[in-house]
Amino acid sequence: MERPALPPVKHALTGGGWMAVDGGRRIIPELDGTAEAATVNGGAPPTKDTFAHPLIRTTKTLDVQTVLMDSTAWDGFPFRADDVLVATYGKAGTSWMQAILGHLLLGVGSDAAARPQAVSPWLDMRSATPVAERHAALAAQTHRRFLKSHLPLDALPYSPDLKYIYIGRDARDLIWSMHNHHTSLLPEALAALNALPGRVGPPMGPAPTDPVAYWRDWMDGDGAPWWPFWSHTRAWWAARSLPNVLLLHYADMLADLPAAVRRVAAFLAVPVTPEDVATITERCSFAYMRAHAADVVPGGGHAFRGGAEAFIHKGTNGRWRGMLSEEDVATYEARAVAELGDDCARWLREGGSV
Repeated sequence: MERPALPPVKHALTGGGWMAVDGGRRIIPELDGTAEAATVNGGAPPTKDTFAHPLIRTTKTLDVQTVLMDSTAWDGFPFRADDVLVATYGKAGTSWMQAILGHLLLGVGSDAAARPQAVSPWLDMRSATPVAERHAALAAQTHRRFLKSHLPLDALPYSPDLKYIYIGRDARDLIWSMHNHHTSLLPEALAALNALPGRVGPPMGPAPTDPVAYWRDWMDGDGAPWWPFWSHTRAWWAARSLPNVLLLHYADMLADLPAAVRRVAAFLAVPVTPEDVATITERCSFAYMRAHAADVVPGGGHAFRGGAEAFIHKGTNGRWRGMLSEEDVATYEARAVAELGDDCARWLREGGSV
């Protein structure tokens, strides 16, 4: 079947939102040869109406490149049929889910499970390590692999053979956590990030100390200084009915972690006993993870003031309450409905089944 050409445009996030930049689009080799690639609005950033039907394709249809990440790191990646990919926008439980997956896939309570970051890299993060070396390190793994991404689904290779887990979180809670994350970054870590070759978009500077100002900048800048939020959420929400895609909500995991563990285990067809669930729940509690933060956060937390404990900050929701004005709240909630539709906006705000 002839594959339709993709538009010759990449997308990058600048301080003011999306922009088109020069260059073509590289496509990974097809995974199953059965489906045509989708295109995204003729090359424009995706909208809430982009995917009206279940997403079935064999290539990514969007490249996202920022100061922090580069989706082309997935180009040519040799997936295995049992791979698991966990994704969030960021600060929505990625490391938390990696810890759960470590126990489910490496052995409940095992030494390997205690250090999930050692085997579960963020592949689309820009790095001084060449992409080929990162691919080779993952190819050498003999266990069932679990990979991490902060990309929208349309910027990732898709195959019906893979398992995708996405965790959503109310943007207000997410950005309050992101503010702590950003303000905790050491100046030398920011300098090293900005100095990496191949950066697209402006360098990342220090965060303002006021979380409300940070929130308003993020809202006005379509996700700046990170990446677009609305299109990210839309892309994953559009795939919610696919049998190999599991959408979870951060608030639901906080409310009932054992249920979340059982749900993930069932999704991955990994048998667990009640004792297994109890062990995973205890080892993946915030108290336990903070006490063993150097083992469960990326890079051992060396990029942060206060070390790994700064990465696992509070893990709570609602810290924006009493800080955002009524106008801020109303503006966000109206924007969420306009960008996502009623059902997705409600799920993002409240959690629950999709």
